[in-house]
Amino acid sequence: MRHLKRLDSNGRIQFENINEEDFNQRFPAIDVSEANNYLHGQLDNGQMIYGLDVTHAAWSEVGRGWLTAPLRWPGIRWFADKFYLFFAKHRNRISRLLTGKERCQQCSIK
Repeated sequence: MRHLKRLDSNGRIQFENINEEDFNQRFPAIDVSEANNYLHGQLDNGQMIYGLDVTHAAWSEVGRGWLTAPLRWPGIRWFADKFYLFFAKHRNRISRLLTGKERCQQCSIK
């Protein structure tokens, strides 16, 4: 996320922390427990997108959508989405296995 934010030189992407106290007030349509399970994004037109669609949209905004485009291709999309949901569900355990820490100690991207 920090790398993506650095690449967003035009400030087109708004990053939000779902753990902020006023998050529910600012985004009443988003269920925090669902947002904690998988990425949520909102396009300029108000349309909500989820999971790898958020990832691809964000990287596309900074001119790097070609890196994530294959994840949205027919045939690959279904498998990528299933893998993403598995990873999202188990991300803390995966992080603990890889780093020894269950959660990022410096998750703020501000």
